[in-house]
Amino acid sequence: MFPYRDDNPTLATPLVTFLLIGGNVAMWALIQGMGAEPSLSRSVCELGLIPGEFLGLVPQGASVPMGPQTVCVLGDEQTWFTPLTSMFLHGGWFHLIGNMWFLWVFGNNVEDSMGHLRYLTFYVLCGLAAAAAQTFMNPSSSIPMVGASGAISGVMGAYIVLYPRVRVHMLVILFIFITRIVVPAYLMLGYWFLLQLVGGGLSSSSEGGVAFWAHAGGFIAGALLIQIFKDRELVAQHRAMARTTDRLGYQER
Repeated sequence: MFPYRDDNPTLATPLVTFLLIGGNVAMWALIQGMGAEPSLSRSVCELGLIPGEFLGLVPQGASVPMGPQTVCVLGDEQTWFTPLTSMFLHGGWFHLIGNMWFLWVFGNNVEDSMGHLRYLTFYVLCGLAAAAAQTFMNPSSSIPMVGASGAISGVMGAYIVLYPRVRVHMLVILFIFITRIVVPAYLMLGYWFLLQLVGGGLSSSSEGGVAFWAHAGGFIAGALLIQIFKDRELVAQHRAMARTTDRLGYQER
């Protein structure tokens, strides 16, 4: 299931959401070479979060193959900034496009609930919390972690608290069968969160793949932090506008 829009209008232009999408795309193009080697592997090695290296739990000088042209030597460089830089890196085109799409669908309304600067702070804190959750679950891992999905999970956690009954339009793809359904946000996001918990329980710490615990940690952080960061007046205005547009029938079904 893939969400493609929601029935949730916005009060203001989501400037920070645009900025975050632009920043991720710029990093992909300028630093990661749009997925070309050796730029992709080098960027993941140097700017991705490697839990064991960050915590000093892997031997200095240990090497991890990162691609046909790159070997990542652990412990040779500063890593204190990697929880932040890893939030703006991706492993491939689908990884980038999928994350940016989810950020656009859910981020604009969350930004609406707190204003631009508070939203930027909220987003970064959720990304750091996601990195901390994955690191806590696999502290000695030598596998680099990259992607904006931890921070975006925080946005989704905030969304389910703020707008649980908003309708989310989704594509359902089963082999060659494609259809569209509309479900409340709490159902779609709750199901997604459950998948992360199941995936985290089944995943192996010795293999790469999806950082399920980062997703779960970011989601929980967002659901908690929204209580601090939301502007109650903005939320009230937003909900009033949503009720008005829905009553007048301006939104598509």
